[in-house]
Order: sequence, then C-alpha cells, then structure tokens
Amino acid sequence: MPLLLVRNDITRMTVDAIVNAANPSLLGGGGVDGAIHRAAGPELLAECRTLGGCKTGEAKITGAYRLHAKYVIHTVGPIWYGGSHGEEHMLRSCYRRSLELAADHGCETVAFPLISSGVYGYPKADAFRVATEAISAFLESHELTVYLVLFDRAAYLLGDRFGDVRAFIDDAYAQAEERRPRNQASYRWEREPRAMLDEDTCCFEAAMAPKPAAAPRKKPKPLAKAEKAVDPDLESMLRQLDEGFSRTLLKLIDERGMTDVQCYKKANIDRKLFSKIRSDPAYKPSKTTAIALALALELSLPETQALLGRAGYTLSHSFLFDIIVEACIQKGVFNVLDVNELLFSYDQPLLGS
Repeated sequence: MPLLLVRNDITRMTVDAIVNAANPSLLGGGGVDGAIHRAAGPELLAECRTLGGCKTGEAKITGAYRLHAKYVIHTVGPIWYGGSHGEEHMLRSCYRRSLELAADHGCETVAFPLISSGVYGYPKADAFRVATEAISAFLESHELTVYLVLFDRAAYLLGDRFGDVRAFIDDAYAQAEERRPRNQASYRWEREPRAMLDEDTCCFEAAMAPKPAAAPRKKPKPLAKAEKAVDPDLESMLRQLDEGFSRTLLKLIDERGMTDVQCYKKANIDRKLFSKIRSDPAYKPSKTTAIALALALELSLPETQALLGRAGYTLSHSFLFDIIVEACIQKGVFNVLDVNELLFSYDQPLLGS
C-alpha cells in the first residue's frame, strides 16, 4: 500500500498509529514530542513513565488516549553530528522498528513526522530521503498505508536533486504562460476538472446521484508521433481501439514482464484499488492513478499519452501538474515517490492512492 506526503498537524491525523519523535526519556519535550503529549493528555505521560525510556533507533508503543488514533509509537532519532557517527543507520532503524511495531499490532495506517529534522539537526533533505527509502523498503513486503506528515510544501526537501527536471518544468511553464491570452487567468491546477483528479473512491452523495445519459463514445485519437519510437508490437496493441484502460494496462504489465504486485507497488497504489481496475474492464481510474501506473511501467511520453487516452485523459501544457509529469518522463524519472516529491514541492496533488 502507498506512502503519502501530507501537509497537516500530526496530532490531527486519524490513523491507527501516530509516531512520536521522542527523546530517550519518553517523558515529553518540545516540538512534535511536546505537541503529541499535550494533545494526548496526561494519561500518555503516565504510561510512558512505566516504559523505562528508549534507546536511539528503537521504538516503543503506548495507547493514544485523546488523539484520533489507537496507538502512539515512540521512537528516538539520532542527533546530527556531521553524518559520520552512524546517524543514517540509526534513523533508518527508527522507521523500520516503528513500522514493525505497527504491523505487529495490526495497524493499517501509520503517520510519521520527519524524524530528527528539528532540534536534533538532521539536514532536512537527507532526513526526507532516508524516511522515504526506509518506508518504501518496508512496504515492499507489507500492506500498510503510511503518511509522512510535513508542515508545508518544503521545496528544500529536494536538495540539489532533479535540477534538470526542475529547469524543464520552469521553462515549459514559462512558455505556456507566454502563450496565454492577456485577459486569461494564469494556468492553475484547479482548472482541471475535479472528477479527473479525485481518488478512486466513491462518496455516498455520488453513489446516490442520478446518472446522466451516457455520451456517445468518441473514437480515440491515433497515437502521436514523437522523437522516441514506440515499439511496433506495443503500438499495434495500443491501436486496438475497442480495448479499454484495464485490458490495455494488463497487457502492458505482461509485456514488461512484471507481476501485478510489482506494478501496483511501484505505482504507489493499494491492492484493493488495483483489484478494481483488474476485475472491471470498464473501470475508469482517476487521472492521477492512470499516470502512476504509466510511470510504474516506465512508458515513454507517447506510450503514456496512449494509455491515458484509454481512460479519457491527456497531458497538456495548460496545467502545471501535467508539465511536471511530462518533465519527469522526458528526463527518465519514473519512481513515483520521486515524482510525488517534485509535485509536493510545487504544491500539486500527488500520484497513486
């Protein structure tokens, strides 16, 4: 299941377990630690007094009391001493041990702060990299939804990475703005129809609403030509206009020699959502889900456009989100978590579940 970046106050997260970046005494402190203790109430401190503290890189679990969670997992991150004193090893251990405790207690959703990135001085870009790598490694063999909770969009998380991708994004966006009529508002994400972007879940109101008459089915546009040639067998397959998104996706997975599990985990979507897509040939995923699956398959830009077309979508320079996705494909950045990191830094919605 997926790793999701969110901007929120971790004490307000409704999850099975909240992870507390604690100090070795487990008796509360400043920052996230103090906020969690204040929100949970004095009962949390009373239970922590019975635990005998916690070593750096280890984790212990308590009740959550007044928080919107079942448990608080307390882990002690390393203090930054320049990076040559085992800080990365201990930080990875914090995430791994916390997730192991969550799994042992039947948790399905877990929320982490960016451990050690506050008063402990761990460089934020490095702390973010370690967090995403450690969590992703755990999720390869476990079905959990993990939230990494940040206070703002934090462009600094990118560090010096993706410089050429960001240059492509900025240039393409600037060119799109130059072509925009003077009396037209700047291109914004909100102009994209919301139905294309929502998660693949249904709310009660949508389920109860009367269904509009089905529009005549439009013949999909032929594949666009691009500098990078599409494999003839793949092109032939994609030109089978009677096949929808689901069947095309499954054929692509087979063409790439992947398993379903490898595909949905690389796409950062959960098993239940993938099962919907697989079992229903008429299922239409959200645009964000369709793009995540295209990235997981490492499709070229024309191949991505062709697959999106099966669900009624396209990539356009009219939207910053689409420009970022195109930039990543053009520059060979197919890791969905890396793409989400870029989207997050530009304050855009994320891919996957």
